[in-house]
Amino acid sequence: MRGERTRNGWYYWGMQEEIARSAIDTFISAFNASEDSYVTALLSQALTSDVVFWGPLGRSEGIAAVERFVLDIRRHPAGTGTMVRCSAVDMPDEWARYQWVFTTPDGGPRLAGTDVVHLRRSLIDQVIVFAGEIEPFAS
Repeated sequence: MRGERTRNGWYYWGMQEEIARSAIDTFISAFNASEDSYVTALLSQALTSDVVFWGPLGRSEGIAAVERFVLDIRRHPAGTGTMVRCSAVDMPDEWARYQWVFTTPDGGPRLAGTDVVHLRRSLIDQVIVFAGEIEPFAS
């Protein structure tokens, strides 16, 4: 019974949020790796091998597809930028969301957005990228 109470209590959800935060921060660190050769290893620590990635160009599957996306962002025409998580991780059950911002060097383009991720056994198995701000509702 004690294990069930702990599982349903704050401790359980706090641990789940920490696991999610760790996977998310590792995923984001792939965008900021010192060398392209480190990207795959970082993604492999954060994502399942069959990850489903819903990005700006549609749906893709697998770490290799996410790696291509990350490498494309790293090769931004304005220069290698920096990706950071700029919010807390909000996690109801196995889904989590967070906000991020990507900035290029020397005051270049800046893009912000929100990602929603699903976790399976402490790894991200789905990523949904919402890039850009949502326009206010016009009344």
